[in-house]
Amino acid sequence: MKPRIIIFAAAAFIVGALAAFVAINLTGKASGPVVSQVSGKALIGGPFTLTDHTGKTVTEKDFAGGFTLVYFGFTYCPDVCPTELQIMTAALEQLGDKAEKVTPVFISVDPKRDTVEQMASYVTNFHKRLVGLTGTPEQVKAAAKAYRVYYAEVKDETSSAGYTVDHSSIVFLMGPKGDYLAHFSHGTSPQKMAEGIAKHL
Repeated sequence: MKPRIIIFAAAAFIVGALAAFVAINLTGKASGPVVSQVSGKALIGGPFTLTDHTGKTVTEKDFAGGFTLVYFGFTYCPDVCPTELQIMTAALEQLGDKAEKVTPVFISVDPKRDTVEQMASYVTNFHKRLVGLTGTPEQVKAAAKAYRVYYAEVKDETSSAGYTVDHSSIVFLMGPKGDYLAHFSHGTSPQKMAEGIAKHL
């Protein structure tokens, strides 16, 4: 193979790999379900201060000692968010008694509309122990940054608010010390998610 052809082939491979990485990590969408784990320390998670669906101020320290299953989304999301929360619920139900070690957490990326009252009403549609978290725009931004989550307001004339929110669709499994253990991409089945969680319990 000629040197120039080799260079072009290598460049194409690198561009393709980067495109796949961005697609999975920024949009949460991939060609199929992915369960990822790490053996080292990932830079995902960290300090945050938010308000839960009961009006209580909550920080990452409130979840210390237990596992958390964290998802960023918003209550006005038409399909992706409710689907992922239903999958989280089903996965925890499949774990049976082991699920008591895991707290499902839903963090809003739409603080303008997701008030404490809105979150309180919304979380009742899913797992009985689901914790809904919201906050000021600055607090939400800090939490999303800690988890390397992308989100942005996008104009939407069909919405009464005039916008929707584009965001990553990834479920994170965090350990008792707030350490990242694994993540589940958009499209992961309840069974695969349950199996991925069980490995760490």
